Amino acid sequence: MKFLVDECLSPQLTKHAIEAGYAESSHVTWLGAAGWPDWKLMPLILDGDWTFVTKNSVDFRGPASAPGAKGQYRLASLHAGLICLNGPPAMNLSMQLTAFKLALNALEGAPDLTNMGLEVTLGLDDEDAEIIRYDLPPE
Repeated sequence: MKFLVDECLSPQLTKHAIEAGYAESSHVTWLGAAGWPDWKLMPLILDGDWTFVTKNSVDFRGPASAPGAKGQYRLASLHAGLICLNGPPAMNLSMQLTAFKLALNALEGAPDLTNMGLEVTLGLDDEDAEIIRYDLPPE
C-alpha cells in the first residue's frame, strides 16, 4: 500500500506514512500536481495505484449519506482505496496527524482498501473519533 496525500493536507502526513513503513507514499505537490482539479487527479491516482488521502471527502466520495453516488470515485471500477479525514474546517496539523494515525491504526488488522473508503471523523475535542469503512462505489 502506498498513500498519495492531497495538497489540502500537510506533507507531514506523507513523512509520517514513510516513517510508518509506507515507503512509496507521496504528496500531490511532490508529484508536480499542485493546483490540479479533482477530475484531473483521478487518472494520476488510479494509474499510480495510490490510496488517496484527503479532507475533501464530498468531492471524492460524494455525500456522506450515499458514498459513491457522486464525487470522483463514483465511476472508479477498481481503485486502491480512499481515506477521508474529517474534522472542523480549520483542521490544524495536530488534528490532521491524529486523524491519519487513527486511519493507519484501523488498517493494521485489515490493510486492503481495494474499492473501499475509510473515514476518520474527529470530534470537537480531538479525542472522540468515528471510524467507518464502506464499499466505494457501493455494490
